Amino acid sequence: MKIYTKQQLVEELKKIRKRGWVDNRRPGNAGGVGNTLEDLLGIEENNLPIPNSAEWELKCQRMETGSLTTLFHMEPSPRAIRFVPKVLLPKYGWPHEDLDEMSFRQTISGARYTDRGFRVIVDRDQQKVVISFNSREVDSRHKAWLEDVERRVGLGELNPQPYWGFDDLQHKAGTKLLNSFYVVAESRRVGRKEQFLYQRIFVLKGFHFDGFLTQIVEGDLLVDFDARTKHNHGTKFRIRQDALPELYSNVTEVI
Repeated sequence: MKIYTKQQLVEELKKIRKRGWVDNRRPGNAGGVGNTLEDLLGIEENNLPIPNSAEWELKCQRMETGSLTTLFHMEPSPRAIRFVPKVLLPKYGWPHEDLDEMSFRQTISGARYTDRGFRVIVDRDQQKVVISFNSREVDSRHKAWLEDVERRVGLGELNPQPYWGFDDLQHKAGTKLLNSFYVVAESRRVGRKEQFLYQRIFVLKGFHFDGFLTQIVEGDLLVDFDARTKHNHGTKFRIRQDALPELYSNVTEVI
């Protein structure tokens, strides 16, 4: 496997861009756009062969996608309460559609309330990111569920509210969001084949926590709960892929 310096990797990415449209080498794989780029570079998946590679990642996305990418998992405080299985599921959950279990699955934004009345609040005074509940924001489709919540716990604010302290979040994000070579590709279908055009190349450096908080407020960075009675799949911070550069203080597009 070839060893690259950072500049050599940039030059290789520029050569790939000049090749134009290339076939998806991993058809049927949701990550085919990134896997194909790794194949073209001759590198192993998620293993950049450059000095200080532990500080760098290679990220790639389709230009037209609006999908979310997971940044990291982190359960809310107060941790001793085990908030998701002990509070959200039994007090605010609803029957799972296929199983004899309760479910609490919500992707929660800072820009607007979900149809079940949940929202992420960035509280700069208290230095916390907080989950809030407002029963007045619940969609009428969930009337029966809301009446059930009222019987179980009432319709007031979550008490206590699940939260993540700024210091904890900054440490977690700072260790997960490494400097990145970030490549954006167009995609098209030619007959039965999918093809990619690796068109834009960015170098992202210096995780920027204020940018992280801003993206929560603007609704491009969301908190995702995915829990059932018998299994909590974990609480995730997820971002709309095209907002990823906003998390870095130094963004350079390679021309």
